[in-house]
Amino acid sequence: MRARATAKWIRVSPRKVRLVLDLIRNKPYAEATRLLNSCNNKSSRLVSEVVSSAKANAKVISPGVRSEELYIREAFADGGVLMKRGRWRAMGRWCRINKPTSHITVVVGD
Repeated sequence: MRARATAKWIRVSPRKVRLVLDLIRNKPYAEATRLLNSCNNKSSRLVSEVVSSAKANAKVISPGVRSEELYIREAFADGGVLMKRGRWRAMGRWCRINKPTSHITVVVGD
């Protein structure tokens, strides 16, 4: 049994999210949530929400599953839409500022 949860268009760079996802991949659900709660960055809070959503989806798919049996089977972050903004610079020039987004996907299974 595998359950999946996805969060799209999250305003964090995929590179920063992947650092957090590498910590929890192939870990039990309890240990993954403990690691995410101990991390002190924005990405860990967002990934924690996706992991808890995946657990809730697993309980809907098979109601008899326990949290102790769940493992983080897959966790990856893909790049989303790049928001292009700009700012005025010296001598009337316009400089582009890229604001990346990411799609976070977590798959839990027993």
